[in-house]
Amino acid sequence: MSESTTEPGRVESTGFVLPPLIAPRRRIGSRTFDFSRQVAVMAIVNRTPDSFFDRGATFALDRAVQAAVDAAEAGADWVDIGGVPFAPGPELSAADELDRVLPVVQALASRSDVVISVDTFRPEVAERAIAAGAHVVNDTTGLHDPRLADVVADGDATLVVTHSLAAPRRALPRPHYDDVVTEVVEFLARRVDVARAHGVPDDRLVVDPGHDLNKSTRHSLELTRRLSEVAALGHPTLAAVSNKDFVGESLGRDKPDRLAGSLAAATVSVVQGARIVRMHDVRASVDAVRMVEAILGWRDPVVERHNLTEGPS
Repeated sequence: MSESTTEPGRVESTGFVLPPLIAPRRRIGSRTFDFSRQVAVMAIVNRTPDSFFDRGATFALDRAVQAAVDAAEAGADWVDIGGVPFAPGPELSAADELDRVLPVVQALASRSDVVISVDTFRPEVAERAIAAGAHVVNDTTGLHDPRLADVVADGDATLVVTHSLAAPRRALPRPHYDDVVTEVVEFLARRVDVARAHGVPDDRLVVDPGHDLNKSTRHSLELTRRLSEVAALGHPTLAAVSNKDFVGESLGRDKPDRLAGSLAAATVSVVQGARIVRMHDVRASVDAVRMVEAILGWRDPVVERHNLTEGPS
């Protein structure tokens, strides 16, 4: 296998450049990840009636819990549980959000050792979720409320800092960037500094460029092409590309027909430095990611028989 490295810009024998990770080996919940040679698959469970992709398929509590358990059994490393969509919409109280996410967190924590993350921008929801068994807070608003970082720091959890520009659940029509990648990187660097100032250490920080979040399709394509510039921040990079509109618009595919495009976007993201991919179809995504790891020399084949057995005499 090729040697892994955390030196910026060093090219492996595979021809790929690894991100200059500050703290590649992480203990998250009960699982250990070495992001210098490993990619985590984050499954998605939305307990919302209006999620952009599944349109409420896992809104019922029993369906949400079963989907979370099924994802873990299908090989997901993480399960991300959300009670409020990112898209603009009516206000949902913190109490209602807690009613949606806490029972799923508690049920999954009692049945699996999978890493559990909660997609929220509210400090009070994050605090209760961590107490219930969540290990990660996935904030798609880029610490719009910096108190969230205090909760994460006190709760010994990991924080995902995501690029987005609008206030929570507010629209941002026709977003403009002079250079979307440079501006996303600068934003993430500033918000990571805020998280650090509030006590979140480097080994509990993850960054996400926010594909499609306040961005056009061309912006998201550019981010994917140049994701190595985001990874160069030194923190594990999360790529949330699954079934996004930039995939659908690039291919002219409706949401039910975006799996192949999503897997392609995830694969390109990994070879550009992503170390976590947030995906809807767990089994296909796990296979794609494990195959990339095998090609890169980071994992051995499950079996080796082809052309290694004696033929007929």
